[in-house]
Amino acid sequence: MSEQCANVGYVHDKKKLVTRLRRIEGQVRAITAMVENDTYCIDILTQIAASNSALKSVALLLLDDHLESCVATAAAKGGPVADQKMDEAIAAITRLVKS
Repeated sequence: MSEQCANVGYVHDKKKLVTRLRRIEGQVRAITAMVENDTYCIDILTQIAASNSALKSVALLLLDDHLESCVATAAAKGGPVADQKMDEAIAAITRLVKS
């Protein structure tokens, strides 16, 4: 189990993140409605691509906040926790790149 940060790194961006996620939620509901209404496939795919892009934007903001807070704090302290945080960050970046 990974050691948690004392505070979440995105605390200053929380309102922005929630707003973006709610917008994405609305986009996904609209995609469902498009399917229910027999919308042209390409139009649906376009909206899915836009939703994926919006999710990646949220993920990158979270990753940036994490690197600037949790990882930077752990790196300053050094030791095994720093190594663990770096490994977590690398794994998260790898997952984002693969998606």
